[in-house]
Amino acid sequence: MDKKQLAGIAQEFGTPSFVFDESTLALRMREIKRIVGESVHLCYSIKANPFLIPAMQDLVELLEVCSPGELEICQSLNVDPKTILFSGVNKTLADIEHAMDAGVVRFTAESPLHIRLLEQAAAARDTVYPVVLRLTAGTQFGMDERDLLDAIAHRDAYPHLRFEGIHYFSGTQRAKLDKDQRKELAMLGEFMDRLERDYGFVCEKIEYGPGLFFPYFTHEDHSDTLAPIRSLAPDLQRLAERCELTIEMGRFFASECGTYLTEVIDTKVNCGSRFAILDGGMHHVNYLGGMMGMRVPVITHIAGLQHADETEADWSLCGSLCTTADVLVRKITLSGLAMGDVLAFHNIGAYSVTEGPALFLSRNMPRIILANDDGARLVRDVIHSSAINQSNINK
Repeated sequence: MDKKQLAGIAQEFGTPSFVFDESTLALRMREIKRIVGESVHLCYSIKANPFLIPAMQDLVELLEVCSPGELEICQSLNVDPKTILFSGVNKTLADIEHAMDAGVVRFTAESPLHIRLLEQAAAARDTVYPVVLRLTAGTQFGMDERDLLDAIAHRDAYPHLRFEGIHYFSGTQRAKLDKDQRKELAMLGEFMDRLERDYGFVCEKIEYGPGLFFPYFTHEDHSDTLAPIRSLAPDLQRLAERCELTIEMGRFFASECGTYLTEVIDTKVNCGSRFAILDGGMHHVNYLGGMMGMRVPVITHIAGLQHADETEADWSLCGSLCTTADVLVRKITLSGLAMGDVLAFHNIGAYSVTEGPALFLSRNMPRIILANDDGARLVRDVIHSSAINQSNINK
């Protein structure tokens, strides 16, 4: 979205607001699909931004859901349950049963306990459910190779589960393809060979999270943000010749389509340094790798009605919270910054909308605006978090 469009949205809906451009998202997703080809399927991890679910339904084959709450969001939006992959490390029997009764048919298993719970729930419904087994990358996610191989070896003990393949994800924002993703893809191919050779198990599906890098900060290269998927596509396509390959991402898919609008509420000079106080803050803005405001994200300065001195000056951009941690940018050079101006933080389509400490200081949660070629619309108004941060026992 250009500066004029963002200024109009800020004037119409106010600040702080998140603006998610569905047209930008669609263009990016279609180009990604063109790059990887028809043999590679796409899965959107909705934890990155649940407000993009309606747009993403037409752009990907699967939506990854990692909690009962995320499943409820999908149900409220009438998402086809057959397009949901129910994942997450904390699955209770009740969670699994609820998902099955909601029509979900795809599950991941991140532990031996998950396998037992899935079998119990499936047996009670006398239905066979497809399951992908998550292999750990050394974190709390997934299963140790020992447990996964034991499940494969004893798969006949789970007559109501059909193990289809492997789920693997080791991290996000990884820029070194040769060291990371290509090495992982080779490992997965070798692991498939081992499963067939030693256990007679043919791996039909791989759910893989490449964790591709997206540039958030001004010192990074923004010339082609799709370069990582262009480079990795041949490796993905080779693996897709052997099985049904789905790549699962959130940040890489969604970051580009988001903008955060916040107004300058106050300006001052303290001990020779200029500070701008914004009506937003770190409870809304969270760029992975931001290093407490030391790195500068891409920001557009939208001037207000005041005619300030147009001389360039260095500013610290600070939020509304009473903590020294609420510094969005420690040093940025801006021209004529004044109270009433709006700052547009770009590339914020993933995670910030749900990841920040929204309840701290009982500040309001921002508006959510969806935009496309037909205009902009408010999809969530301000939420007063003070209602959440107080007891209602004596009311």
